[in-house]
Amino acid sequence: MAIYAIGDIQGCFDDLLKLLDIIAFNEHTDQLWFAGDLVNRGPQSLETLRFIKALGDAAITVLGNHDLHLLAASCAPKIANKKDSLLPILEAPDRDELIHWLRHRPLFHFNDEFCMVHAGLPPQWDFKKTQKMALLAERALRAPDYQVFLKQMYGNKPNLWSPNLKGVEKLRFIVNCFTRMRYCDIDGRLDFVQSGPPGSQSKNLIPWYSVPKRKNADMRIIFGHWSSLGYYEGSNCYGIDTGCLWGGQLTALRLGEPVQRFSIDCPEVKKVSKNNLADASV
Repeated sequence: MAIYAIGDIQGCFDDLLKLLDIIAFNEHTDQLWFAGDLVNRGPQSLETLRFIKALGDAAITVLGNHDLHLLAASCAPKIANKKDSLLPILEAPDRDELIHWLRHRPLFHFNDEFCMVHAGLPPQWDFKKTQKMALLAERALRAPDYQVFLKQMYGNKPNLWSPNLKGVEKLRFIVNCFTRMRYCDIDGRLDFVQSGPPGSQSKNLIPWYSVPKRKNADMRIIFGHWSSLGYYEGSNCYGIDTGCLWGGQLTALRLGEPVQRFSIDCPEVKKVSKNNLADASV
């Protein structure tokens, strides 16, 4: 079985189909790992969601910040803003089925060789801690009263891990790590303002994967979320959000020895400076 990890789609369904043609994907023999952000801002979020859901066990996706935004908007429509393209999903006849499926997706996925998250991990978490924290947040999203957490999910605090965190603050920190982080300071304090490429950030900040002695350095981590980073391979990590939505590329990695990269060029859906993709983030 071939496994392909695919970067952020964000509703660019036609580009996904082109990429699957390039890799000759066979849903009976291959498996796709999606790094999250299936939806929002692109033109065909509904089609993307339906297609990936219909793949069943041939597709695994971790939740991204835009996917969580859709879940929150399904509970409180006022959360959606003018930049969103979520209305076709929220008004679809199979809306409830799609939302139920999406909120049962994981935040963290792994096999014997690779791990996948949407955004990143704090330096204090090793594999076991990462697995435990993901399960905590996943249980909250899958619980009968999941709307309670989604309505309290937004916020930038707390921004530093502590074993003393409890309740909604702990869940918010967990979700922010898995779905929003890019930069942090040397202690792992999260920054949610700066989203440009490495070298553009404040002097006190470093990419999360570059923190010295991070406890997850032995994990081979695939992540998306950071379109201004482009394709990244280093520090035992693979960044695969190559900015499809913004006129960049859509990337798939065939996981194995060696890792093989496949990318297609994408037409620009959202207008943004090619030299600064900072507004490609939420």
